[in-house]
Amino acid sequence: MDNLKNDTAREGNLPRVIFLSVVAALGGFLFGFDSGVINGTVNSLQEAFDSDAVGTGFNVASMLLGCAAGAFFAGTLADKFGRKHLLIAAAAAFIFSAWGSGIAGSSAQFVFFRVLGGLAVGAASILSPAYIGEIAPANIRGRLISLQQLAIVLGLFLAFFSNYNLATIAGSASAELWWGFSAWRWMFWMEIIPASLFFICLMFIPESPRYLVAANKADKAASVLASLTNWETAKKQVEEIRKTVFRERKPRLSDIINNKTKNVHPIVWVGIGLAALQQFTGINVVFYYGSVLWQAAGFTEADALLTNVISGGVNIAFTFLAIYLVERVGRKPLLMIGALGQAVMLGLLALIFALGAEDAVHGIEMGGTSGILALLAANLYIAFFAFTWGPIMWVMLGEMFSNKFRGAALAVAGLTQWGSNFLITITFPILLASIGLGISYGIYAAFGIIAYVFVRRFVTETKGKTLEEISMDQE
Repeated sequence: MDNLKNDTAREGNLPRVIFLSVVAALGGFLFGFDSGVINGTVNSLQEAFDSDAVGTGFNVASMLLGCAAGAFFAGTLADKFGRKHLLIAAAAAFIFSAWGSGIAGSSAQFVFFRVLGGLAVGAASILSPAYIGEIAPANIRGRLISLQQLAIVLGLFLAFFSNYNLATIAGSASAELWWGFSAWRWMFWMEIIPASLFFICLMFIPESPRYLVAANKADKAASVLASLTNWETAKKQVEEIRKTVFRERKPRLSDIINNKTKNVHPIVWVGIGLAALQQFTGINVVFYYGSVLWQAAGFTEADALLTNVISGGVNIAFTFLAIYLVERVGRKPLLMIGALGQAVMLGLLALIFALGAEDAVHGIEMGGTSGILALLAANLYIAFFAFTWGPIMWVMLGEMFSNKFRGAALAVAGLTQWGSNFLITITFPILLASIGLGISYGIYAAFGIIAYVFVRRFVTETKGKTLEEISMDQE
């Protein structure tokens, strides 16, 4: 196995591996763009559809229902029909959702198209890192899967940047822009451009070799692997893959249950824990409600949108740090560092917001030193997330599960991740209106401590191992 890894690293067609990884990671870009675009439209949606706090929260969080379903079904459907076909379907859904979200005339219409987009986001969030993990050499797999998170944060940043510029040109997100349509509608329509690029690029990538072996198409798998390495190495890899996949039947969701113990494989529970804890530390409160949060803190709409752009830049910069560190430091240490760092910064934010509150519910007044401290703490929180839990959770999900039940485990972990995202997103407006920012951020900080303990106790390092070695460890 060690010789096989060395052959792959030495003789691999690295440019092609990078090309395929970048194309797959475009799914992450759309994941980020679709998640970030809502940030600048929250108040405009509330005004356009005349919704209350609960209704606004559901409009924002509705996409996440689709995400949960998309992530849950993507893994098992990809095991049946292939990664490539599901990614193409997701790209088409991205295009249609972006168009429909912009033309929506009611909350019901908007929710329908956002749920459709959520199906695409959920599928891409699972399939993109899985595809990259299945075509990447072990020695650089962590870095290449981290491209998924880099693409996500680039998508978030460009969504924030697009929102800021469109709102600036129009005067506000609610104001009329081009051809009589409000700026917030154009914010959604901008996604059609990268979604179309993703759709086209997917036509030029092959199917995952590990799916092809599982589907009894070993010759095609060898051909794909040979284009990434060489024929001799490809044949050896096919034989290694054969040992760790089911050939007698198609994979199914029940594969997450150990036939001997009749219990769920322990590693699946670890994946579920990682997926949930990434969300319970509150990152998407910042990404989805950033402009609302900073306006609550006394910023103008324009300044709040600009602050989002700055935060997006921080996110990108520290994601590059993750790509540098993931193969040097390892997955587990980075997760532990990130959990503690996020907890400290969230605790500081909780203290700042609590001290700045007029009362527990009705708002805050910040300026001068407290405003600067809040901005610094928020961006340091994003920095800790960006080089640890942001990319590393996806790296772990892309490589930690056995070949025998990867699709099923990804389905369950993906459902957990997006279900947790939905829970955090829909409850934040309610928490903001009832207990205020200070206590809300204190709750998220507590989950940072829980995340640290969980990783230290249950997560096993996967750095440098092939997917087949990881599979063998779970036998």
